[in-house]
Amino acid sequence: MEYDITKELTSWQIDPDERFMREAFKEALKAAEADEVPVGAVIVHDGHIIARAYNQVEILNDATAHAEMIAMTQASAALNNWRLTGATMYVTKEPCAMCAGAMVNARLERLVYGVPDKQFGGAESLFPIVDNPALRHRVQVTSGVMAQECKDLLRDFFMRVRQKD
Repeated sequence: MEYDITKELTSWQIDPDERFMREAFKEALKAAEADEVPVGAVIVHDGHIIARAYNQVEILNDATAHAEMIAMTQASAALNNWRLTGATMYVTKEPCAMCAGAMVNARLERLVYGVPDKQFGGAESLFPIVDNPALRHRVQVTSGVMAQECKDLLRDFFMRVRQKD
């Protein structure tokens, strides 16, 4: 299926959350092309993208190769610091518990995601890790940015996977 991520150009130029989510969506499309679960992420610091990644679990044969984990590693290298203070991650699907925990540990300032994950969500849906009062750091969350596009991409991917079986 084709996805037009250039539509409504003027509206996303005004809204930085949608602008950067479109970049994460481009990464998710790369994952889908590689037969990976289509999740993409970008990390922004001081208004600039410092990391971009997509799921590579199958490619790397690594259960931890989620888009969020790869992007955090890249961002830490770009900042020369494991603390991602002042950084915002844009990711197409709500992070799992592993990724959410890593965001808290990395002191990520903000998380913006597209579609919730009712089965495995580690930010708000199932495990509210990023805002857990028992933890030292809390990550600000904005959800629902480009939710329909992100949901459609995931739905189409899993329909295609089921058709192969």
